[in-house]
Amino acid sequence: MTLSKDNPETLFGSGGQDSPRPADPAAPWRERTWEKALARHPERQAAFATPSGLPLAPIYGDAPDGGWPGEYPYTRGVRPTMYRGRHWTMRQYAGFSSARATNERFKLLLDSGQTGLSVAFDLPTQIGYDSDHVLARHEMGRVGVPINSIADVERLFDGIPLDGVSTSMTINATASYLLACVVVLAQERGLDPASLSGTIQNDILKEYVARGNYRFPVEPSMRLTTDLMAFCAESVPRWNTVSISGYHIREAGSTAVQELSFTLANGRAYVGAALAAGLAVDDFAPRLSFFFNAHNDLFEEVAKFRAARRMWARIMREEFGARDQRSQMLRFHTQTAGSMLTSQQVDNNVVRVTVQALAAILGGTQSLHTNSRDEALSLPSAESARLALRTQQVLAFESGVADVIDPLGGAPLIEHLTDEIEARSLELMGRIDEYGGAVAAIEAGFMQREIHQSALAWQRDVEAGRRPVIGVNKFTVEEDAPTVFRPDDGDRRGVLDDLAALRATRDGAAVAGAMRALGETARGSGNLMEPIIAAVAARATLGEVCGTLEEVFGRYRPPEIL
Repeated sequence: MTLSKDNPETLFGSGGQDSPRPADPAAPWRERTWEKALARHPERQAAFATPSGLPLAPIYGDAPDGGWPGEYPYTRGVRPTMYRGRHWTMRQYAGFSSARATNERFKLLLDSGQTGLSVAFDLPTQIGYDSDHVLARHEMGRVGVPINSIADVERLFDGIPLDGVSTSMTINATASYLLACVVVLAQERGLDPASLSGTIQNDILKEYVARGNYRFPVEPSMRLTTDLMAFCAESVPRWNTVSISGYHIREAGSTAVQELSFTLANGRAYVGAALAAGLAVDDFAPRLSFFFNAHNDLFEEVAKFRAARRMWARIMREEFGARDQRSQMLRFHTQTAGSMLTSQQVDNNVVRVTVQALAAILGGTQSLHTNSRDEALSLPSAESARLALRTQQVLAFESGVADVIDPLGGAPLIEHLTDEIEARSLELMGRIDEYGGAVAAIEAGFMQREIHQSALAWQRDVEAGRRPVIGVNKFTVEEDAPTVFRPDDGDRRGVLDDLAALRATRDGAAVAGAMRALGETARGSGNLMEPIIAAVAARATLGEVCGTLEEVFGRYRPPEIL
């Protein structure tokens, strides 16, 4: 039998040379969806083939649940052309020491071929303290960039077009302030905020579950989240307003099933809160996105991503009545598993990250960060950060994994795991519903207990040697002390000098007025984004804004969970 790109019966799979050719199961999809996508984007009609010249169809197998790429329930992908149309966004996470130093790293990554920015913030910024606060001094600039005011955001994006690069910001308790800084900076540069594209994580629920970087109690935090969603729907429509994160849940020690269950349960809580705040589901749901972890078990991770799309599509259509296809699509960013990096034999981490990145790509991610090999020791060096990006680029341009949509779809193992993960995740979500939903389950400590138990079981297996970790409990060697990258402490001193200069030169009366207006809105029911934006424009600091909100909202105290 001769292979031909004009013969779909051979391209979409058939028996041996003497076998009868089966009907092309994807023919209706090709006519209904694939051809329409190509008509809109004729540049995507390039022929695909292996290095030996064997032609490759866009997809193989069938869709037993009725979902082809770009069609409900999106098990096989959210776009009909997937990576044939364009690769995932290569969005490396970066941030350290100061806004100026981070700006230099951003430019290095962009010059190396990165296609989107992702900002890591230091712990004081994530919780809402200025860098000169007594609780911030020893953490300032250690694990991310310190941001005290819009002046730091100006330095962070110096020479970078806000309307030309998609930006992701991993920030939650203080998300409203950081987004306000980007909006005000765009306005001061003469840009319409509607031209901006990016993602603000703004997922406070997972902070209570797994990460601990919270400031305010749950109810006012949910208000901040939904106020931001409402503001962006009106004024920054291309911005993803919540990136519902399973990444940190997995990093805390959960299983893949727990990661998926708890993440989607939190997503349901955000949708419910937005509806209760008066928003229409199809007005905000298209800008929801997700953030998942890519762990070591290749096939389980691929199945997890496929199950996630199918589950979310059904939740949005059947439970919340979403009719816009974009509201039903689970679009997600992936980061490889930081918790799986080892400080022993750090070069092994390059292999781990490659396997994890491959899982994300085969699972259909829209955006990807690959961890650097030395992150178990320190912030990544410039060389390690470039190698992490090159890992994505080799997979994208040399491996062929992007040439076929959902290439593992239809494989008995993958389909079995997809179904099994979905079934077990739904069962666990049912237990959350028994508490009254995600917020109540978090306040009762249910999710936290489940994660702690899984993390403990994993650690015991590693210590007993039942779970091999190469270089740690298997194939170990004696090593010299590794070279560790350290940011320049002079950068940190400069941050404090910049903050002092800001306070000395701004209009204090304008700041005080902005703080009064913010407090009044917080005590009422108005949208908090407008007074926060006004405070940012007046050069109020992050600590001042969060301090004002804390006076009204109070501080969160976690439950006893053990």
